[in-house]
Amino acid sequence: MKKTDLNDYFERVSETLKHVDTEAVTRLVDRILKARESENTIFIFGNGGSGATAMHITGDFLKGISYGLDKRFRVQCLNDNIPGIMAISNDLTYEEIFIEQLKTFLHRDDVVIGISGSGNSANVVKAMEYARSKGAYTVAFCGYKGGKIKDIADLVIHAPIHDMEVTEDIHVIIFHAIKQVMMKELKGNNCSMGSTYDERVR
Repeated sequence: MKKTDLNDYFERVSETLKHVDTEAVTRLVDRILKARESENTIFIFGNGGSGATAMHITGDFLKGISYGLDKRFRVQCLNDNIPGIMAISNDLTYEEIFIEQLKTFLHRDDVVIGISGSGNSANVVKAMEYARSKGAYTVAFCGYKGGKIKDIADLVIHAPIHDMEVTEDIHVIIFHAIKQVMMKELKGNNCSMGSTYDERVR
């Protein structure tokens, strides 16, 4: 392995970040804060690495951002329920794994965040189309050319690069930036995530 290969990867991540639409990210922050105030649910989902990102950020909302707040965020990851996903896949099709859950839980004005590097994952596309038809606010996290979800969503967070790994990295970075911005907005300089955590990182 050449050191230049590593530098090339880091440079692609850095360069892609420069082209992320920060105004779109700001609009997402505002919409998530609005959902908290109105006690709407935020649904997040994806496949593979995008599914891992969905699980990660759901955990960040559940504990990291919500910790210490009287009014917390209602966040649900649709790729967390493995038995449910397997049953839907086995008895229907894999394309139905997210839409079937939304049929049960979704309410008007909820926020639905679909993550797909290509923007063309069929199960994400179907769920986004359904959510939009039911009056939810839809957000697409995508890469490459944006794919189908770019044309469906009310708001698009696009990593403009034809590289799946860099796209996934950019999505995680954006979510972490949102986390820190929101913690500062809601908690000021007191951004504790728990006494044990504070002691551990001191």
